[in-house]
Amino acid sequence: MQATSNRRKIRQAREWLSSFAFILPVMIGILVFTLFPMVSSLVYSFTRTYTTVRGTGEWVGLQNYAAIFNEYWPEIGRSLGITFLFTVISLPLTLILSFGLSLLLTKDIKGIKVFRVIYYLPVMIPTVVSGILWSMLANGSDMSAFNVILNACGLPSFPFYDSDKTAMFTFIVMGLFTIGSSMILWIAQIKAVPSTLYEVADLEGAGALVKLVKITIPMCTPIIFYNLIMGIINSLQVFSNVITLNIEPSGKEALDFIVVQIYDFYNSTDLSMACALSWILFVIIALISGLTFKFNKWVYYGEDV
Repeated sequence: MQATSNRRKIRQAREWLSSFAFILPVMIGILVFTLFPMVSSLVYSFTRTYTTVRGTGEWVGLQNYAAIFNEYWPEIGRSLGITFLFTVISLPLTLILSFGLSLLLTKDIKGIKVFRVIYYLPVMIPTVVSGILWSMLANGSDMSAFNVILNACGLPSFPFYDSDKTAMFTFIVMGLFTIGSSMILWIAQIKAVPSTLYEVADLEGAGALVKLVKITIPMCTPIIFYNLIMGIINSLQVFSNVITLNIEPSGKEALDFIVVQIYDFYNSTDLSMACALSWILFVIIALISGLTFKFNKWVYYGEDV
């Protein structure tokens, strides 16, 4: 019995070690590339540290945070306003259009899978490449691809990204080309809705609109909630597809998002201010996400928990 117990313990230890070996790379990655940078940035935010100087600078306490809400607030407040405006407009559009598109692409039609691939293809383009591409296609010059098409149709050139009046509109519209990522999740959720619910609705004489409102949407609320949370987080951190846009200064000013401000601080060698503003953004995202989780009673998970 003792020998059997020892063999069992050895086997369990081997299983534990093999399992730990599989998750060790992920744990190291999280520790090195997430936790350590977060702790370091928090420390830097309470110091006066520059990227041109090695090591941690002088400890200044809350002076960096105070400067954000005082001398730097006009620029930062404006950037926050631009970021929230983008979120409020683009997020509902993305949710509604991706859901509507997924309803069409779940129809049992010949060749529908080809259209799913076509709508998903823009998601495969890296955001840096996407920014460069859109700045070439949609700048205000007469030689840009979109303006060539407009001129060929007898219409005047449109400023697109090169004007502060149209840059935000253009950026939001161009962002809709990547709704394929949300579309895939919608399609999976819609196909997971039990067909018996629709069969019962048909027997009751329910129309397409009633089935959509009473069955499809309530059963898709988990994905609605997931896309909402991820949309809030991503839209408040818009950066790479903005910073790579090769556009006029007036257009860049209209797209001066909060993460762009963080980059500007870092680019000016003021690492401590960049870290302080990053943590303020982290708190904002955490608060909004927390409130969203608090008011998620409308989400249907299939059973009471």
